[in-house]
Amino acid sequence: MSEQSKTENPEQNLPKSDDEWRENLDAERYHVLREKGTERAFTGKYWDLKDDGMYHCAACGEALFSSDTKYDSGSGWPSFDQPVSGESVGEISDHSHGMIRTEVVCKKCQSHLGHVFPDGPQETTGLRYCINSASLDFKKSDDD
Repeated sequence: MSEQSKTENPEQNLPKSDDEWRENLDAERYHVLREKGTERAFTGKYWDLKDDGMYHCAACGEALFSSDTKYDSGSGWPSFDQPVSGESVGEISDHSHGMIRTEVVCKKCQSHLGHVFPDGPQETTGLRYCINSASLDFKKSDDD
């Protein structure tokens, strides 16, 4: 199957073995998406992007967050106040690193995206989905 085919119809590629994920993702994306890594703040390519469009899972292509819900949280990571739908992301209790947090994963492929915190904009949801740029692919509105 060609790389283009994998992009156009990613659901045919699920589930994948660990070796297949390693083959299809670069080292940074593999670390973030499959090993629950975190990129350094203010280093990801989308933390300050202001274009209109949709953010998709970099592993499987699932639509996750709209630019309409993105805001500048000052954290250095792309921040959203809600996912595109309740069916796109899942939440898992995370007790790693001596903290209690809520991990956010892509429901379609179970890849790690980031965490959600209750310190978002109070005028909307009050939530901050703090997401790694490496876990996302962005498509401008006119490309959707």
